[in-house]
Amino acid sequence: MVLAKKQINKENLLSEGVQLLMQQGYHGTGLKEILDAVQIPKGSFYNYFSSKESYAAEVIQHYINPFIEQLDSHLQNPELDALTALNNYFNELIVELEKAEFKGGCLLGNLMGEIGDTSDLCQKSLQLAVNRYKDLLATGLKKAQMEGTARIDKSADDMADLLVNTWQGALLRMKIEQSAEPIKQCCNDLLGDYFRV
Repeated sequence: MVLAKKQINKENLLSEGVQLLMQQGYHGTGLKEILDAVQIPKGSFYNYFSSKESYAAEVIQHYINPFIEQLDSHLQNPELDALTALNNYFNELIVELEKAEFKGGCLLGNLMGEIGDTSDLCQKSLQLAVNRYKDLLATGLKKAQMEGTARIDKSADDMADLLVNTWQGALLRMKIEQSAEPIKQCCNDLLGDYFRV
């Protein structure tokens, strides 16, 4: 019972961390604010995490997990070819970003810019999250190559890298332009054209 409550508290802390770090950034978010939001006493924080930095590193993994599950779900759909599955996944993300009125963007991209080169622990967590995501995209692109819908003169890994890099840049432009056009262009140009046979 105590273990279950501790796990629930930890999940709540991580979920709240995603929201606050997305809205306010790492430096703009205080521990007291996080703890108050989930109604956990200040001294209890260290029962769950050794430091704010280790907390942020876990928040990063907590943040990427649903995206990986969502992407994997699309790729596992037996009714879709892999390139269509990738397109559908990114189109879903675009709809969600439009509903959120382009606020937030991507926590990974935000933290890469803010603390990616100042915190070794968070840098490693960001690398792990990006690589987990990129590897799954590469799996989908390899499948598309086997299905004959994706070009084979470029490796699936290189195309996945290009997709991640372009998507992150497009998300930043989306935020400053308050428009879905940069992210739509990213998907149309890569998934709809450059990656195709």
